[in-house]
Amino acid sequence: MLDKIRQTIEDRGNQHVGLLAEYADPGALVHAVEGLRERGYTQLDTFSPFPIHGMDRAMGLSYSKLGYLVFGGAAIGGFLGWLLQWWTSEVDYAINISNKPLFAFESSVPVIFELTILFAALTAVGSMLALNGLPKPYNPLFNSDRFGRATDDAFFVHVSVRDRSFDRTATAAALADLGATTVEFVDHEGVQDGALASVPAPRHPVTHTTGDI
Repeated sequence: MLDKIRQTIEDRGNQHVGLLAEYADPGALVHAVEGLRERGYTQLDTFSPFPIHGMDRAMGLSYSKLGYLVFGGAAIGGFLGWLLQWWTSEVDYAINISNKPLFAFESSVPVIFELTILFAALTAVGSMLALNGLPKPYNPLFNSDRFGRATDDAFFVHVSVRDRSFDRTATAAALADLGATTVEFVDHEGVQDGALASVPAPRHPVTHTTGDI
């Protein structure tokens, strides 16, 4: 059990150890991701200053599970809202007032509604953090000076060492062949020098404009 936990922690820590490639524009990034997928790479992550139309499809991402989790949380909240009022009014502290029903669903709707919204909101926030592995104050990619531009004007794709097809030399060559302007190998020690030494110049550089996507 402990070995499995350690392995999980190590895998998460190494999630963003690998090759980081920069591309000139959103179209070039989408083209690169599609090319990597065609070559069998699956452990990919992309970074850009804004959402890129078509990137989810290019990366082969499935629909988010968050909606199902939020629905479950909302259902639990609504049920607890009903149960709380039914238990207090009809079981735990029943008071007969003018022979009226001890519990009425109609008058219970506001509390049921509020608890439904509350549980849905808490589930949405908690599940989002959990599914994204957050909070994550440390990321190996922070060692790259170039990566700081991912929130400004740069577009990156990262290929993890966990990918079955990963080979440092071959993968770097593939990234360059798909039009990368720079390729860096990033790990916990930093950005290793000479990452481009074995990378040939792109044979077929591809330049896209934002309108292409």
